[in-house]
Amino acid sequence: MAIRSSRDSKKLAIKDFKLNAMLELTEAINSNYEVTELLHLYRHILEENLGIEKLVLYAVEADWQPLLKYGIGDQAPETGSPEQFDDAGLNYTQGSNGNESIYIHIPVKNEDLPIANLLVGDAEEDRRGPSPVIKHMKFIQTITNIVLVAIRNKRLAAENVRQARIAKELELAAEMQSMLVPDQLPLDDRYDVSAMYRPHLQVGGDYYDFIELEDDRVMLCMADVSGKGVSAAFLMANFQAYLMAMFKYMNLGLEDIVHMLNERVMSSAMGEKYITLFIATFDRKTRKFNYINCGHNPPVLLHPNGQSEQLSLGSIGLGMFEEIPRLQEGQLTLDPGSVVICYTDGLVEQENAEEEEFGLDRMTSIARESLKEDSERINAEILKEFNLFRGDTPFIDDTALLTCRFL
Repeated sequence: MAIRSSRDSKKLAIKDFKLNAMLELTEAINSNYEVTELLHLYRHILEENLGIEKLVLYAVEADWQPLLKYGIGDQAPETGSPEQFDDAGLNYTQGSNGNESIYIHIPVKNEDLPIANLLVGDAEEDRRGPSPVIKHMKFIQTITNIVLVAIRNKRLAAENVRQARIAKELELAAEMQSMLVPDQLPLDDRYDVSAMYRPHLQVGGDYYDFIELEDDRVMLCMADVSGKGVSAAFLMANFQAYLMAMFKYMNLGLEDIVHMLNERVMSSAMGEKYITLFIATFDRKTRKFNYINCGHNPPVLLHPNGQSEQLSLGSIGLGMFEEIPRLQEGQLTLDPGSVVICYTDGLVEQENAEEEEFGLDRMTSIARESLKEDSERINAEILKEFNLFRGDTPFIDDTALLTCRFL
């Protein structure tokens, strides 16, 4: 009678322990314990209270790498693939450092899907009496399931927060970028200008502008910052503001402007990003067209007779070096009817299903066929052929196009 009473007391104590352990785990999860803290509590329950002296926990969330291990030395036994799991406790024998080690394999599932493979055993494998692993297998499966589901939920929540933050950053960057390109371009009987911009799924930093200056001149530019996201948009916004300020408040030539812009980009980006830029001024009295190309895709100049040339004189991209090693300024005299087409690499480097690039020659040929049309029509023809060429192939980058006919 006394023996039965003692056994009943032990069973009751084990039952109370298991209930308290479940409550402790639940409180830890509700208190938003870190993953390492949850695993520490899990280990304490198994090792200190149940006498589980060897354990390796492989989890799906860790790509079937050991999430927790103790009592096994340096080398963890290997586990099978999820397809090999079943609901039975199996003896698992694995050579470790030349010695045989016996583990009991406990598969852990959630909604009939494997989430963990647990290998547990006793440090002294010839111990007398039933193994605590066998005695408490269902409880071990249950608390392992609770802990791993909690860890998975924490990681999902963290990923959701990360995705929401990225979405907000992209939204902010898109708003910033939309402010970089002008809502409307100036109208005049001495030039005809049209532009378009199509952002990629990822926010980049394309920028173009066409503004009227004092002393009967105009300025046109197109720029592209390396990289994507908020940092690229911030850098380009800073660049645009500085460029506008120089033209508004300083009477500088293009070479001085480019050197100052390079210093600005270098100090802002600290060598981590750079900006390619094409910038030009046109004097409507003398018809002089001065330009500098800082590593940008060379714009195309179409002469009224249909001949074309690329505007490539200039320098390296801005922000690549503290000092620009070499700088050339191009100067041309434009005949009435000359057309300048500026673009970014998202246009000419776009590929079709056969992995062919749209290319500069194709774009130039399309523009030449529409040479007598206005700038808006030239752009429309280029984009129509671009979309037919691309087909269902995804866009590779932002696409910007600025076309100006000088009358």
